[in-house]
Amino acid sequence: MIKYIEETTDFLKEKGFESPEIGIILGTGLGQLINEIEIIKEISYNHIPNFPTATVEFHKGKLIYGKIEEKTVIVMQGRFHLYEGYTLQDVTYPVRIMEKLGVKTLLVSNASGAVNLNFKKGELMLIDDHINLQGGSPLAFKGVEKLGSRFTDMSAPYDQKINDTLEKIAKEKNIQLHKGVYASVLGPQLETRAEYRYLKTIGADAVGMSTVPEVIVANHLGLKVSAVSVLTDECNPDDLKPINIDEIIAMAAKAEPNMILLFKELIKTF
Repeated sequence: MIKYIEETTDFLKEKGFESPEIGIILGTGLGQLINEIEIIKEISYNHIPNFPTATVEFHKGKLIYGKIEEKTVIVMQGRFHLYEGYTLQDVTYPVRIMEKLGVKTLLVSNASGAVNLNFKKGELMLIDDHINLQGGSPLAFKGVEKLGSRFTDMSAPYDQKINDTLEKIAKEKNIQLHKGVYASVLGPQLETRAEYRYLKTIGADAVGMSTVPEVIVANHLGLKVSAVSVLTDECNPDDLKPINIDEIIAMAAKAEPNMILLFKELIKTF
């Protein structure tokens, strides 16, 4: 993997991806932050050596380098998932590349379902902690200790200072920002009624199919991390309706402006 990382990093540096300060991963239906960026370079994933390729139709599949609020950023417009057939090492490979390019802070977004029924679709949740239900670890491979600490501490995977700042911004901007625990499952199927009850019992406030692998690797590499979930549906096991993916994407788009405002105001403080 070290050889692959070096090849990818060298390629991107040659293309002008120089010294980004902040990495951003945009989740399902959450690509409009790109419109706020002064784009300097952009490359499709399938043109980057050793990079996976996004296969989900609503994920664009581009790596973007540019400036926002006078800070240099590298943005993943579309991420990778285990349910696409990738390994956990594939899914988290871009985080390792961002770190090699110079990123110190990682901001993550995702679309998720509200397990906590006090949270409503169209609202945002700041991830305070997570539960890994994906059945594996992105650090469980031979030679991982050459890339960072094998036994990575996860007592505080999300940066408290950044999260405090986001909560302050949300209050100032009158944005409803819940705080809670995100459970990451394998997917791509949605949960059963019994599974939603289980998730609630173990302490999850929201559920999705991403984010946790990237956050684990970011901690492995010593990056500061913050993540926001856009709540696209309400997961009430006693009143569960058939899922409509188009409605989920539409709800993500409706809530996205608040997430963009939070990220932009946060980046101003760095």
